[in-house]
Amino acid sequence: MSQNPMSPTKNASTVLWGAVALGAVGVLASYVAAGPQRFWANWVLWFVLMFTLGLGALFIVALEHLVNAKWSVPIRRIPELLATLLLPAIPVGLIALCALPVLYPGSRPEAASHPILAGKAFWLSLPFFSVRTLIAFGLCVLGLRVLVGGSLKQDTTKDPAFNFRARKFAPAFMAIFALVITLVAFDWLSGLTPEWYSDIFGVYIFAGAFLGGLAATTLSVLYLQGQGRLEGVRGDHLYNLGAFLFAFTVFWSYIGFAQYMLMWYANFPDEVIYYKVRLAGSWRVLTIALASLHFVLPFFALVTRDSKKDPKRLRRVAYLMLGAHVLDMYWLIFPVLGAKPFFSWPELSFALFFLGGILLWLRSAMEKGEDMPVGDPFLREGLEFRL
Repeated sequence: MSQNPMSPTKNASTVLWGAVALGAVGVLASYVAAGPQRFWANWVLWFVLMFTLGLGALFIVALEHLVNAKWSVPIRRIPELLATLLLPAIPVGLIALCALPVLYPGSRPEAASHPILAGKAFWLSLPFFSVRTLIAFGLCVLGLRVLVGGSLKQDTTKDPAFNFRARKFAPAFMAIFALVITLVAFDWLSGLTPEWYSDIFGVYIFAGAFLGGLAATTLSVLYLQGQGRLEGVRGDHLYNLGAFLFAFTVFWSYIGFAQYMLMWYANFPDEVIYYKVRLAGSWRVLTIALASLHFVLPFFALVTRDSKKDPKRLRRVAYLMLGAHVLDMYWLIFPVLGAKPFFSWPELSFALFFLGGILLWLRSAMEKGEDMPVGDPFLREGLEFRL
């Protein structure tokens, strides 16, 4: 087991548990004080955030095996541990199924008589929605078992056969990932406004999930380096992380703008209403903020070569990207509640409860085992990586 100078102090653990407890009180109170719609909107928001971060991290792990990348082997353990967020996200998602009759029009009995939803009534119904969700969760557990469980086991067995198994499984996981991220996009997010439809919405959510996973990976690498861990990880490794952040910032922006531009140009009433709500009143301010935080600021912060391996700048951009991912999911979910955004104690309570829980989970995960996949035969080659 690695030495752990980053082991959480008693005070840090106390603060996190205090945040969880305080947040839990606010979460329970918000159901009565703020109403079930706002309660479930917050719950779905944090479920989607946890799930997309974990899924994005697992995609990074599978991508390394798929392309047989060597440079990322020394930091692969970080996204592997981040991917375990899928485990607590699953019970949160099962509870979120209770939100369907409250927030999702397609799951209500009257959907069968709706002129648009009638044709989607079976797909959007509570039983079939629940079945798809359970299938998605099962596929994620399979991915974790093969890619993460096998890697952790390799630390002790030193069996190089895992690398071959993982590389053979990676293409299958990409198909699994495509299915699961599409179900998240169209069921949990687009399903809030089922009259609206976009062919590339799944790609948009994929871009955000991958960026969120990259940002969390970058922050974790920098944190562990600051604690004297991950010896051998240098600026060249950080540069590649920065380059991925920069590239997918542009990709997310391209997909988001393409989706908007095509709907604006076609000007079909059932399509433009989605953006009309988000470009009116206070939502317009959040839309501009989302574009600035998710594209403009990180683009110019990382546009130069040196900036991509500057730890301080990477840390700021990674925090910015995680915050932008939260804002993006909020921007997708909360307009169903009305014409004005909600930022008050219920949202703060959910943030305390879930953020505290996420940090406790990840700190516990990173205390155990090795900081790097020490059983991987390509670890030395990864540590010797030079641009």
